[in-house]
Amino acid sequence: MIDPVTLLAFVPAALALNLTPGADMMFCLGQGLRSGRAAAVAASAGISAGSIVHVALAGLGLGAVVAAMPALFDLIRWIGVGYLLYLAWNALRSGPVTEDKPAEPARRAFRTGFLVNLTNPKVILFVLAFVPQFVKPEAGPVLAQFMVFGLILAAGGFVINGLVGIFAGQAGRQLAGSQLFARWLGRISAGIFAGLAVRLAIMERA
Repeated sequence: MIDPVTLLAFVPAALALNLTPGADMMFCLGQGLRSGRAAAVAASAGISAGSIVHVALAGLGLGAVVAAMPALFDLIRWIGVGYLLYLAWNALRSGPVTEDKPAEPARRAFRTGFLVNLTNPKVILFVLAFVPQFVKPEAGPVLAQFMVFGLILAAGGFVINGLVGIFAGQAGRQLAGSQLFARWLGRISAGIFAGLAVRLAIMERA
């Protein structure tokens, strides 16, 4: 069982990481601008679900295998790049939500967030670098400890990224009444997704 002292050390560290602007936060920002608050919250939930999968893989030792195999790592990375560029194209083509255009279904937004997180191999390296610092073999099953820490990270990320998406969705709704702003909101969302794709494409493994 994880002792309270370790949890007290982990929670603020995890919160600080959740509050640090990154790819997940920017993705929820873009999702909120393009598709509204509900879709942004669903996307945040998908991202958190993806992070739990990464933590489970790390706890099982599979994350280390991906990190140690450059070809597999790069394959996952380029799949993620392609998917983000696809999202950018869709955002540019469809633009933000307007009164006569329904928002993206929550189920689809969840799936999108899940896939974006799952195809970011940098998350694997992050989990392998961060979570094991708090895992103690003598405290019980290692996988169970990984999952507890992963759930804490996922919950914090869901709340913070979801709030960012809600704010962006509210702003997008207010600005979408203007045809000019509506057009630019679509471009901004596409730019965010494309920027994340470039960031993923040029990142280094370490």
